[in-house]
Amino acid sequence: MNITHFDTLLQAAQQQPQPQRLLFVLAQSELPDDATAEQKAAFEAGHGGALVPAACVDRLPTELPSFAAFEVEAQSFCPDWVIVFAASLSGRNGQAPSSESAQTPLEQMVAAIKAGQIANFLAFDRQGDAIRLG
Repeated sequence: MNITHFDTLLQAAQQQPQPQRLLFVLAQSELPDDATAEQKAAFEAGHGGALVPAACVDRLPTELPSFAAFEVEAQSFCPDWVIVFAASLSGRNGQAPSSESAQTPLEQMVAAIKAGQIANFLAFDRQGDAIRLG
């Protein structure tokens, strides 16, 4: 399945042979301290900046009926997010991973994003469209 939208991710997760737990890291755009005048001007115009993890959450696919529901929830705890990174944990023996078991992988996602290692994650914009960064 070609994942082109957040809702497609939800559908794909529900179709897996084992139950999934979805992991999300919401990132904000910030201007680095050493930004040039040109970078500052571009940032003020809504372009550029560095993606910085701001919040993370895990959910079962059944807990999120759509991107619209995710966006409402995310707005309540991270209103300035610009990109959401997503990954999935697969369950075993018909059981989805617990929220507790998702904590270490979420921390690893945050560390990877801070290090710029984002190739293993799906990324979605504020409209729920899949985007390619890099």
